[in-house]
Amino acid sequence: MTSEQKQWISATVPVLKENGVLLTKHFYNRMFTHNPELKNLFNMGNQQSGKQQTALAMAVLAYADNIANPGVLMPVVDRIGHKHVSLDIRPEQYQIVGRHLIASIQEVLGNVATPEIVDAWTVAYQQLANLMSGHEAKLYEQKTAQQYGWTGWRPFTVGKINVESTEITSFYLFPSDGGKVAAHVPGQYISVKVFLPEMKLYQARQYSISSTPAQDYYRISVKAEKGAGLDTNGLISNYFHDVIKEGNIVDVTAPAGDFKLAKDLAAPVVLISGGVGLTPMISMLQNLVEQKFTYPITWLHGCRNRSVHAFKDQLDQIVNANDSIEQHVFYDVPTARDKQEGVMEGFLDINKIASLPQYPGTMYYVCGPAPFIRKQYQDLISCGIKKESILFEEFGPALLQLN
Repeated sequence: MTSEQKQWISATVPVLKENGVLLTKHFYNRMFTHNPELKNLFNMGNQQSGKQQTALAMAVLAYADNIANPGVLMPVVDRIGHKHVSLDIRPEQYQIVGRHLIASIQEVLGNVATPEIVDAWTVAYQQLANLMSGHEAKLYEQKTAQQYGWTGWRPFTVGKINVESTEITSFYLFPSDGGKVAAHVPGQYISVKVFLPEMKLYQARQYSISSTPAQDYYRISVKAEKGAGLDTNGLISNYFHDVIKEGNIVDVTAPAGDFKLAKDLAAPVVLISGGVGLTPMISMLQNLVEQKFTYPITWLHGCRNRSVHAFKDQLDQIVNANDSIEQHVFYDVPTARDKQEGVMEGFLDINKIASLPQYPGTMYYVCGPAPFIRKQYQDLISCGIKKESILFEEFGPALLQLN
């Protein structure tokens, strides 16, 4: 890009702040009208809720804000790249998106979108597309280079189903071809694709792998969604609970995600989870135990009550068998029995844990709903924890701007 084009992009930042979501809503409507086949690729639940439009608007604004040095966005590029690779996004699809994005800029901004601005954004988008697809090409290469790795969608058979709580059920997925699977890094997810008859669409969702790294199967643990007015995300989860049986076939992509245990951990580890956010944590904990991790491990978990506390018995056994592991549990409404067992009442509050490790180098992994993550992150920062030591996984589009 020329310096003049960068100036034109920077000049549109105030307009994007004011009209970003309007622009991205128009963009998605336009793209799905002209290319309806892409509805099978995008999360239509996040379209209905507006989360995807907001996430894209934030991403476009961040790119425009940093147009002079887009390299600072590499952590975000990496996170999005993992999502794209997990959904089998390919370079040619960037061209379709770009065409509709540039047209939307012209149609929404009207006279503001001068030829100079349109030309600048055309070049800027191509630069971003090259950056993203180039990074994703490396991720694809890593998957094919890994033992038993693959790219694209692969059929898996549901070999076992196990109820973990009143809301969460685990599904053990084995390759239908009888082959092996690439070992994941604890914390990562896989994408699973199913056909929803009521929508007449294929829809894919990411689910954290809740098993330890293995070569025979992946286990995902899915929460059933209840209540009226379920969006498509709830329909997918409930499809697993209501429709999927042992022996059924689903399509799966190889493990992805940048929320994962570091390979060179040499300090205590703190796991902080809310609700179904414990699914990647159980993989992390079991892996650390299997690797005979010598540093202290602390797990804090919050949920409504004992009945929805998945893996509780298994976790209690692990903690009781390992002196270096501490567990602190918070229930919204604990019973007298729960309190006798040390369960605390209310929303998870790290300030109530006097023994919370703050040794230099300690890593803090946080997973759960967005409000839960935001509170835990802010509380950790208030305790003096450096943001570089806090990793979090937000289920759904990346809306949190914390670190």
